[in-house]
Amino acid sequence: MSKKTPDLGQLRRYAIARSLFKPTSLGAAIKRLGFVQADPMRAPARAQDLILRHRVLDYRAGELERRYARLAIEEDCFVNYGFLPRETLPLLHPRKARREWDAKTRGHAAELLEFVRRHGPTHPRDVLEAFSHHGRQPGYWGGELNVSTQLLDGLHYRGLLRVKRRDGGTRVYEAVEHPPVDDGPAARQARAEALLDRVVALYAPLPSASLGYLTTLLGYGAPQLRAEARQACRRAKVRYAHAVVEGHTWFWPADENPLSTRHAPDEALRLLAPFDPVVWDRRRFALLWGWTYRFEAYVPAPKRTMGHYALPLLWGERMHGWANLRVENGRLKHALGFAGPAPRGSAFKAALEDELQRMRGFLGLAEG
Repeated sequence: MSKKTPDLGQLRRYAIARSLFKPTSLGAAIKRLGFVQADPMRAPARAQDLILRHRVLDYRAGELERRYARLAIEEDCFVNYGFLPRETLPLLHPRKARREWDAKTRGHAAELLEFVRRHGPTHPRDVLEAFSHHGRQPGYWGGELNVSTQLLDGLHYRGLLRVKRRDGGTRVYEAVEHPPVDDGPAARQARAEALLDRVVALYAPLPSASLGYLTTLLGYGAPQLRAEARQACRRAKVRYAHAVVEGHTWFWPADENPLSTRHAPDEALRLLAPFDPVVWDRRRFALLWGWTYRFEAYVPAPKRTMGHYALPLLWGERMHGWANLRVENGRLKHALGFAGPAPRGSAFKAALEDELQRMRGFLGLAEG
């Protein structure tokens, strides 16, 4: 435990500074973050691009997809689906899915896997043409999907396929084999602890309830290590620095100091993705900034209070509100909302215009 307890303001500055580090190269940024959550929705760009633009020098929308095949990264499952350093894979695989396939599904999956092995990098349309006889079944979010499409996802999740690249946003798969790992109790516990370390490194400082929730979410990326991850979480006070601040126990990596003066915020204004590490944990967001941020893309329009894809607005160390962005006729349009009194004065207007100009460059748009 720290010799001196940080206050909430120091935790807030620490949370911002450690995540919004000095922009670097794309590979280095992903390695430092450890995980970049992905989302297919564009508003005005995909979440992974909106996250990386603050952390990668001269980043442009779609750059991750364009450069993916040349980087030592993978699309895979962690606490959610996204991009992570290839070196993390031995902690996640071999992955054992919680739901076992029945004999018929296993047979179809074996056919499809053998097809990909013979075919090489395989676009889903090639699979649909070859396995149309597999038929259709209900999708996860309603409607129906081709069975072969769901089998591709299932084989990828089980570590039998990997994403080779994307063509126009569509995943192109190839077969892969993960090397065996030591499955003894000590080795399993060590892998679970290493995964939880990565969670804490990405989202710290974390209130204890959020750490518990993220430990549960690790069951998505490593369902075979659920029990070990829970054990690692129970030992959090031994593994991580921690302190009780305003009634909540907070955790952070043992080698970091929230009290450091180098966490002083800059004066930049940033529009953050809904899944950005700074704002991802809604519980932590409310504790640090005193209001509740909501992601309302899947909320019926009449019930929205912030908008379809509200981007939290961080200026300095204050989270003043949010912005909804859209592109019309090649021009970036914005609408602001505020959680309290709207900032006034030329400094805010200049900071906002600087951020909108950066967003235009990121999107490849003309100036406003």
